Amino acid sequence: MKKLVLLLGLFIIYTSNLALASDTEWWNKYGDEVLVGNLEKVYVQNPDLKIAALKTKQMQEVVKMAFANELPQIGFDPNISWEIRSSDVHFGNVIIPDYSQGRCLLPLAMSYEIDLYGKNHLQTKSFKKMSEMTIQDEQMARIFISSSFSANYFNLLRTDRLIQNSKKLVELQQEIAKMQRIKYEKGLCGEPEVLSEEQTLTMFKEDLNNLESEQEVIKNQLITLIGEKNLKDIERNKIENIKIFDVPEYLDSSVITKRPDFIKSELYIQKTGLDARVARRELLPSFTVYGNVGFNAYSLNRLFTNRSFLSTIGILPSWDVFTGGRKMANLRYRKLESKKAVEEYNKTILTCLQELNNSLFRIKSVKKNYNESTRRNELEETKFALTQTKLKIGATSMLDEMKEERNLYMRENEAITQKANYLVMTIELYKALGGQDYTSENTL
Repeated sequence: MKKLVLLLGLFIIYTSNLALASDTEWWNKYGDEVLVGNLEKVYVQNPDLKIAALKTKQMQEVVKMAFANELPQIGFDPNISWEIRSSDVHFGNVIIPDYSQGRCLLPLAMSYEIDLYGKNHLQTKSFKKMSEMTIQDEQMARIFISSSFSANYFNLLRTDRLIQNSKKLVELQQEIAKMQRIKYEKGLCGEPEVLSEEQTLTMFKEDLNNLESEQEVIKNQLITLIGEKNLKDIERNKIENIKIFDVPEYLDSSVITKRPDFIKSELYIQKTGLDARVARRELLPSFTVYGNVGFNAYSLNRLFTNRSFLSTIGILPSWDVFTGGRKMANLRYRKLESKKAVEEYNKTILTCLQELNNSLFRIKSVKKNYNESTRRNELEETKFALTQTKLKIGATSMLDEMKEERNLYMRENEAITQKANYLVMTIELYKALGGQDYTSENTL
């Protein structure tokens, strides 16, 4: 038993290390050591992950308790008493008058239910399946928490960059509105043009306020996920330093078999099957071997003598002839639970395929949008460079150059947003794959 427990512990540690290695390999794809470092803190400090790990350990103890039911039970139940005054005791015509009597009983009692039909062993196997299901719950929590943190992290990087550009846009628009006002005062433009630029300024200020509010909300979410009460800010990189990597256009549907929820649904089918077998065996009679070994004496000076030694052994058959239909109802319930588990398994397959296909489709769509926004930003940079050249030779005005610079920042914001969207979509694919990495060519 000690060897089995040791092997089980080593297996859990090994699988945990595999999960850590798999996670690290995935998150390293983004080329951001700060993100990886933050995730390591999340894995260690996040309260939800701690709770999930404790639930796993609790179920391991439940398995041990279930296994204990397969072993003999030995108890020590001593009894030392003094009957001060007894009434008359009648044994037929024989009468024993009132008396006082002391008694000292020191027995070791043993009982063992013979697992003739394997019911107790099946019960232990059922709890083992439940323990394995809890491990999958822990893995699902790990994937969900790490994905949530990474998605918020990338959105925070997006917000940081947009705030920088928004501040520049506000400053630039203030100058544009001022210059437009000067043109109006000199009679070079109409009042609607001035009002339009001032309206654009208010819009830029509003966007900046919203971004700063979003930034604080995201930081608070990340601090909560890390699990540090006294943390005031999040260490982070810049979004332009995050790597973009390609994902396959097609993945075989068999990849969903590695998802924790898929594995859990399989384990649930196995567990309900075991529970139904246990319920069927409960209809049969049980046999319990019992015995006592100890000493029984009526005075302390004769407690440990041959005359006071006692020992008994016997077999106690037990069969519930009538229980009001409770056991049959329990059997039918377990069978229905097994059928329900099959339906949930089929539903899990459909859900996994839907999430995988949706994720692949969305990530391809977002990647196209990212490429288009990047191309549009490059064209805007070219236009701005041409405008600067025209300004140098006097072919355009400073106001037109500032407006073109405004357009450049706006196109850059679009490209930043599309890059963040693509990064978030890769995380959605990571979740759809159950934390597995199938993005390399050798894994297709």
